[in-house]
Amino acid sequence: MKLTSPQIAKHKVSSGATPLVMVTAYDEPSARFVEQSGADLLLVGDSLANVVLGHEDTLHVTVRQMCHHIAAARQGAPNTHIVGDMPWMSYHTNPTDAVRAAAAIIRAGADSVKLEGGRIRAEAITAILSAEIPVMGHLGLTPQSVMKFGGFKVQGRDDKAAQELVLDAKAIADLGVFAIVVEGVPAELGTEITAAVPVPVIGIGAGPATDGQVLVFHDLLGLGNRKTAKFVRQYLNGGELMTEALKNFGNDVRNGHFPNSSEYYE
Repeated sequence: MKLTSPQIAKHKVSSGATPLVMVTAYDEPSARFVEQSGADLLLVGDSLANVVLGHEDTLHVTVRQMCHHIAAARQGAPNTHIVGDMPWMSYHTNPTDAVRAAAAIIRAGADSVKLEGGRIRAEAITAILSAEIPVMGHLGLTPQSVMKFGGFKVQGRDDKAAQELVLDAKAIADLGVFAIVVEGVPAELGTEITAAVPVPVIGIGAGPATDGQVLVFHDLLGLGNRKTAKFVRQYLNGGELMTEALKNFGNDVRNGHFPNSSEYYE
């Protein structure tokens, strides 16, 4: 059965729960495979800007594009909790805009929304929660802050930065987020944040002691065209397999081996 946000909010490994599995996917076929694999959550991330649309960062995707991909993913995964990312500038201006964007994402087929930032986003988080839309937080290496960070860099390496992230996690947990993604931080900090909040922490490059892990469909299946981060484990060299299949098709066409007598109409 599809997990609800209140069920997910109680899913702490420290309380005996099994770690959550979340996979980021962007369309009907990939979402279908994710659901068939038994993943707990499916994230339609704004990383579709990089992974699917070919941009260098996540800043070049709109609410409309997110909704388009969320609707497609819902067709493939009708029984999986879908988290829809709120893209850059959809919740940064004022609470009204944030609620409208969140509502559009829910109408497209998501069960909850995810936004980046800690205490600085308290107003947006509160407004969306007041509209009775579940919110997942995202701290650490927040890709929408790439210009501020000067690139995709590990966050929380020094004591002050680490403690600021712990305070951010506590603050948004107190506001009512049902889970927090923590990305690109030292493993010790991932452990500390996980212990500091009552809601599950889903890690991506945050060490092994979180309440779950998330990776991108294309990364773990070897379908990307960029060097992957240190925290990515590739489970299949899908790119090579697909290229080989396409080459075989091309050879069969050129050699007259496709189509054969069973592959056309008399």
